[in-house]
Amino acid sequence: MKNLFFLFLFLCVTASTLAQNQLEKTYIDIEQKVIEWRRDFHQNPELSNREFKTSEKIAKHLKSLGLEVQTKVAHTGVVAILKGKSEGKTIALRADIDALPVTERNSLSFKSTVETAFLDKKTGVSHACGHDAHTAILMGVAEILTKHKDQINGTVKFIFQPAEEGPPPNEKGGAKLMIKEGVLENPKVDAIFGLHIRSGVDVGQIHYKPGGAMAAVERFTINVKGKQTHGSEPWLGVDPILISAKIIDGLQTIISRESELINEAAVISVGKITSGVRFNIIPESAELIGTVRTLDPEMKRHIMTRMEAMTETIAKAYGGEASIVFENFTAVTYNNHSLVSKMLPSLKTAAGEENVIQIKAETIGEDFSYYQEKIPGFYFYLGGKPKNVEKAPLHHTPDFMINEDGLLLGVKALTQITFDFLNN
Repeated sequence: MKNLFFLFLFLCVTASTLAQNQLEKTYIDIEQKVIEWRRDFHQNPELSNREFKTSEKIAKHLKSLGLEVQTKVAHTGVVAILKGKSEGKTIALRADIDALPVTERNSLSFKSTVETAFLDKKTGVSHACGHDAHTAILMGVAEILTKHKDQINGTVKFIFQPAEEGPPPNEKGGAKLMIKEGVLENPKVDAIFGLHIRSGVDVGQIHYKPGGAMAAVERFTINVKGKQTHGSEPWLGVDPILISAKIIDGLQTIISRESELINEAAVISVGKITSGVRFNIIPESAELIGTVRTLDPEMKRHIMTRMEAMTETIAKAYGGEASIVFENFTAVTYNNHSLVSKMLPSLKTAAGEENVIQIKAETIGEDFSYYQEKIPGFYFYLGGKPKNVEKAPLHHTPDFMINEDGLLLGVKALTQITFDFLNN
């Protein structure tokens, strides 16, 4: 009996080793494909809700794998379903597919030369945030998992999401619309995972943060009303530019004097001020546009309440009027603690224990957060730092660039997570 037990144990270990060896061979075979896909998407970028050719390429690949494919989800999104050998849990893997209105500035052979009009201004279009890499990685994961579906218990849902950067004015899109159109249902998703390549993280590393990892993002608009007068006689009017300056100064005290920054970070930034037409006229009105970033719901409520009160009170103190309107862009990207704890071993299997590093929260935003409001989710960073650079070019800039050597780890990480989540 004892000998039978050890024989069974030996066979299990041998089968596991063989399966892992098969996966490693599949990884080697897929790497060049992922790089080629990424370069194709990079050279042919499309803006939010306009990813028509991008989604066609994605759908064509997924259909070639024999998957159940749905197109035109949330305008240009693609969703595919892979059923394993038996029923079980359902996991979702998400990649964003849209590009940015940024003119690329480098000497890559596959550099984007696409131009378009964005908000009535001529601009280049480029994948200045790495969504081309995310898309190619998930296409690679879909191919690998399809080849090994006999080792999967449960269902995999591949979500290729448009408009992560935000839909155009007067349009809906992104994760919110995907959810509204039922992407987390039929079958009902138990957990969702995603990654973001980072130009400032060394290739081979994975960074993560349990709990609040990225900020809730609000856009705000402040309208200030004064009284127009000649620039030589300011006492006869009410200066909205002066009031705007005082409001900006006052808003910063909410962060520096009222927010418990030892708990979580928070930011208020004014990015645009519009007022006046001539040097010698004190104008009648001014408009301020900016953003609020928070990582804690209570802090968010406090900051926004105080912004409303301070805006109105400061304007009134100087003889004018002011009002503020908020527009939500993302929720807090909140990594479920239990899910992170369970799936960390998978990341360490893919990258090596020393390469999986916990970091502090960041005040950037990500609409993956809306999925996490509905179901447990885990979103992590993938190293993509370019070679031979001391300081990597920032995301959303003309010089943004990644190292393609980092793509394969993204494929391995999502594949390992899928096997472990569904089979354990």
